[in-house]
Amino acid sequence: MIRAVAIAYGPKGIRINNINPGIIDTPMARSGWTDDSAFVPFVEHTPAKRASQPADAGDVALWLATDEALFVTGRSFLVDGGYTIAGLR
Repeated sequence: MIRAVAIAYGPKGIRINNINPGIIDTPMARSGWTDDSAFVPFVEHTPAKRASQPADAGDVALWLATDEALFVTGRSFLVDGGYTIAGLR
């Protein structure tokens, strides 16, 4: 869908991109737990060995809004610390 929308709106000078974050460590994500137990399996499976912080996806969004990314469109950016690199391990 991102590619189709980018093709449709590109001639109008509109860039379309998508950010797919992994599990982000926020108060809402932690609302059902009193410890880190929910994050342990995710962190262990992630090559970065940590949960994502809001700034991780935010930094990608910020970059996409800069002139450095003016020619980037129709892309989906996976911001998950490598969680999905190898599928099931």
